[in-house]
Amino acid sequence: MRTTLFSNFRTIKINREVIIISTFRVLNQHDIKSVLEMKSVMNLVEDAYVFKAKKSASLFPMVFHEFHPGVADMDIKSGKITEADIFGLKLVSWFGENPSKGIPAVIGTILVLDITTGTPLGILSGEYITLMRTGAAAGIGAKYLAREESEELLIVGSGHVAPYAILSTLLAMDNIKRVTIYNDNSFDRAQTFSDSIKNKLFELISPYQESDASYYYELLKKIEISFVATDDIKLATQQADIIITATPSRKPLIQDIWVQPGTHISCLGSDMKGKQEIDEELFTHARIFVDDIDQSFDVGESEIPYLKGKFTKQDVIAEIGEVILGNGKGRLSDSDITIYDSTGISLQDLITANHILKIAKEKNVGQLADL
Repeated sequence: MRTTLFSNFRTIKINREVIIISTFRVLNQHDIKSVLEMKSVMNLVEDAYVFKAKKSASLFPMVFHEFHPGVADMDIKSGKITEADIFGLKLVSWFGENPSKGIPAVIGTILVLDITTGTPLGILSGEYITLMRTGAAAGIGAKYLAREESEELLIVGSGHVAPYAILSTLLAMDNIKRVTIYNDNSFDRAQTFSDSIKNKLFELISPYQESDASYYYELLKKIEISFVATDDIKLATQQADIIITATPSRKPLIQDIWVQPGTHISCLGSDMKGKQEIDEELFTHARIFVDDIDQSFDVGESEIPYLKGKFTKQDVIAEIGEVILGNGKGRLSDSDITIYDSTGISLQDLITANHILKIAKEKNVGQLADL
């Protein structure tokens, strides 16, 4: 179904001049939450990876600008998905002083356009889409690179992304029995997160209660597991089958010598130059996978190990889309250590936003605007 379905043109006459106006849909965060759920997002993100691997989707160069270093900045990720007849961008701004003004520090906006005409199809709030698609990437990494019998999940970071990463991993893996939460800055925050995470997961799976009751009860069983906080990252790492890192760290939180054979690590936090969550020595002997090679070496977890000479682009086994297609081999044995460097690519945002626009049109959600 072509996206031009949503590009509604009309003409008006003003003082004998005929003006062509295009209509597009505007969706706020509440609108998006009402139509989006994790299972669909995981499928969409997989599709985005596959389209990229098939060369029917591509990324445009990233744009980053600091208005005031350490205080305010913005970045733009953009690309096109020929398979879906769309192109577009996500602009994310961070203004560190905003919370003191009573407004969020991070604000994201997604613009989706018709690739055949260049007209806008929709403008969407980017925050919830970003949380969902980032979390979905963690589960997809585990699905294709972790051992099927994995039971112990470690989440490093207890911020906004963590619940979504947990949910996607539970959806992807059938044998998780315990989730351990670690916060490098505060054990109390990890404990608070651990105490409240089940309620958050109940909230995230609630859309299925009416739309797919059998799936809902299947998910209820998956989240009835143990959630515990820890202040011993070494022991937690040694016990983990799957590790997800989702922090803004600029130093390694996971040391090479702690990681046991067979462990899978999905790195979500490194999306800017200088960020690092895991020991660069891991890159000398693990099997490394990325969402986009150039972006991963520019701003991802791969940046620091590359700059320190620990590995090169040629050492990357494959982009995740190639693994999904079966063109790139993922885990070769139960003893492999696998790392998925997920920097987050614009195609994830665009394909999810396009999906939301279709549902929003069907359900008449959001507001129509003229341009």
